Amino acid sequence: MSCQRAQELIHGFVDGELNGPQTEEVERHIDHCEDCKLEYGTQITLRSSFQDTSLYYRAPTHLKKSIRASLEKEVSANVPRRAFRWGWAFVGVSLTVLLAIGIVWKIVPLFIPPSPDELLDQEIVTDHVRSLQMPNHLAAVISSDQQTVKSWFNSKVDFSPPIRDFVDRDFRLYGGRLDDLNNKTVATIIYQRRSHYINLYVWPAEHQHTTDAVTTQREGYNLIHWTTSGLNCWAISDLTNAELRDFADLVQKAY
Repeated sequence: MSCQRAQELIHGFVDGELNGPQTEEVERHIDHCEDCKLEYGTQITLRSSFQDTSLYYRAPTHLKKSIRASLEKEVSANVPRRAFRWGWAFVGVSLTVLLAIGIVWKIVPLFIPPSPDELLDQEIVTDHVRSLQMPNHLAAVISSDQQTVKSWFNSKVDFSPPIRDFVDRDFRLYGGRLDDLNNKTVATIIYQRRSHYINLYVWPAEHQHTTDAVTTQREGYNLIHWTTSGLNCWAISDLTNAELRDFADLVQKAY
């Protein structure tokens, strides 16, 4: 695939609109072409800046009911009393109500606040993109030795993040850094698979329960999160969903 063709398809790739063969072809090209990889990162950063979910607010449920009730009351008050007009009046009322409901359904979602997980999704995507784009921001300590990375974290966080090297499964430990997410200091462990990076964010959970892994996709990235041994774990990468699940399974079994 040529660079020109890759950059023609890159918008569809970011939006998840390509078919399977096209997606794989673009992925292979990006893996080996620094210029197209940079363009891909630029598009992800641009999308992230335009999709700040903190600008949205979820209107309460009673708002829709209140608007609908007001419209129905207004319509009822203006229905003509003369019998021969009832047919046309009914049609007019029906169209008015349908139009009003359509407008409400379009407007109300604009005021719907995102859930806590959605907000965290967006924050993690933004941080992940920043870590890939900003020079020297990916890792504060670079090492594939798990003891070296663990020792670096020991003096900086009051919990023990799960640090293992899975090089035998093609998930190589790359290093670590600290981040601020959800108003908390989190440990970020970085892994590498081919030319792809995984950021694994870890911080103490509010409870000791174990939760199943949940996967989501946002802005061309796959995310997966779970809770185990009193820790929240969120992993993000542009690897396929299946590859990221394999990684999460390794982390869960090793900790």
